[in-house]
Amino acid sequence: MTASDPQPVMLHLKDEAATAALGARLAGVARPGDVILLSGPIGAGKSHLARAFIRARLGQGEEVPSPTFTLIQTYGPPGEEIFHADLYRLSHPDEVWELGLDEAFSSAICLVEWPDRLGTHLPPGALRLDLSALGDGRQLTLSGGREALRKAALDV
Repeated sequence: MTASDPQPVMLHLKDEAATAALGARLAGVARPGDVILLSGPIGAGKSHLARAFIRARLGQGEEVPSPTFTLIQTYGPPGEEIFHADLYRLSHPDEVWELGLDEAFSSAICLVEWPDRLGTHLPPGALRLDLSALGDGRQLTLSGGREALRKAALDV
């Protein structure tokens, strides 16, 4: 985050449907070059939000497997590709570049789970969503990102 970034905002997502609705709202305004960083412990809703985003963008029938073992799944046509990355299994930030994710940051929409594995290589302008379980729902801290993404996220 830089000095010109807006202050982080905390939101309560009351249930899984609210988390999915957030993913769908973000999908409606995301464009190539947007990077959405999804942080939080296992079970916090990162994959649920990413699946909702991808299905809203490509159709509800889209199969969206977890990229936990493949590390990256890609969706959509060239020029509008979505990269869904799960970096949990990486042990060093340099491994990210071997996957070609650095190029995708500028040419595709990127959803990145476990962005702490990027080390200091966080893409500038990324929207950061930090999720944690809170009752039946989620606590969300939102920071960074371009204005249209932030606005879509805050439209609860």
